[in-house]
Amino acid sequence: MMAAEVLSRSGLHVTVYEAMPTVARKFLLAGKSGLNITHAEPFELFQTRFGAANDLLRPALVGFTPGDVRAWASSLGTETFVGSSDRIFPKAMKASPLLRTWLKRLDEQGVDILTRHRWTGFSDTGALLIETPQDTISVAYDAVLLALGGASWPRLGSDGAWTKELEKYGINISRLRPANCGFDVDWSEFFRERFAGAALKSVKATSDAGCFPGEFVISATGIEGSLVYAHAAALRDRLERGEDTVLTVDLAPGRTRERLAQDLARQDSKTSLSNRLRKGAGLEGVKAALVREMATTRDAAALADLIKALPIQVVRPRPIAEAISSAGGIDFAEIDGDFMLKKMQGIFVAGEMLDWEAPTGGYLLTACFATGKAAAEGIGRFFSRRTTS
Repeated sequence: MMAAEVLSRSGLHVTVYEAMPTVARKFLLAGKSGLNITHAEPFELFQTRFGAANDLLRPALVGFTPGDVRAWASSLGTETFVGSSDRIFPKAMKASPLLRTWLKRLDEQGVDILTRHRWTGFSDTGALLIETPQDTISVAYDAVLLALGGASWPRLGSDGAWTKELEKYGINISRLRPANCGFDVDWSEFFRERFAGAALKSVKATSDAGCFPGEFVISATGIEGSLVYAHAAALRDRLERGEDTVLTVDLAPGRTRERLAQDLARQDSKTSLSNRLRKGAGLEGVKAALVREMATTRDAAALADLIKALPIQVVRPRPIAEAISSAGGIDFAEIDGDFMLKKMQGIFVAGEMLDWEAPTGGYLLTACFATGKAAAEGIGRFFSRRTTS
């Protein structure tokens, strides 16, 4: 849609083929609890949030910065504000008003949007094969942008089926994997039944990704939530390498290990562990239950160590269908600086189809917008080269 806006504004006729009955379903889902559209941190830092793809995505991000995202939203009548942790949201906290105005703009610019039209591949002559409610049609084109997403939330339209079609043409595609996902943990039956759904607030968590404050949720299968997602890539990668994989949690960030050990040692040794944790460490509910789940001794020093560095062993990521986003996709070596596939002239790609990932916090949407705009500009240059050759 971002590419359609840019191209139609330049006077080109654009048709959007949408597989689902309505457009932008994942965009609407992202706004269900508040549309985190971008992030307010300095751009020098923002552009480093994309891991191995930082340098590859930078030109597109420079062309459509978080500031540009806010200005674009404002041009559609959606004012934004900076919320907690520098995340940026529409003042309405919803995606639907922005989407309605955006669709109106696209219609005014002459963009045709055909829903229930699913791209299934290319014909023998290179035309697009589009499956409609009636039959499969063949569509000729001057240039095509594929923006088919990754493989998370497939019920919203992105199922990763496109990978098999492009691999037929020798396109190198990294396996799609879950990103910003939860993880399975082998909880005891008692802990699972008693505390599934409980939130751990005001904690810090450490992995290969670093040490971050925040909160997360105990699920029936393991752990999930924003703080877990911040560590998801590091945890997933360790699991894939077959390494011991632990998320280390500080349950009491405001207290030192020494202070905890002293306060716990003061408690009557005959007092129940629950009462010792409550009186000596200020822990109760799910935090105390986690310590009880993993404690092998009642020694005050050992309990203090556990509270400050509680190891949660994760055994596998949750399925990609449950993930917020996906990692993997088309190798950047397969595209040129205009986001066109080197092996398929006139075919451009953008968004989550490419091999990059980012944490939650507005990074995902911004990069999707940015690559869509960059690909549209690439299509414009493609047409210019054709007319001058």
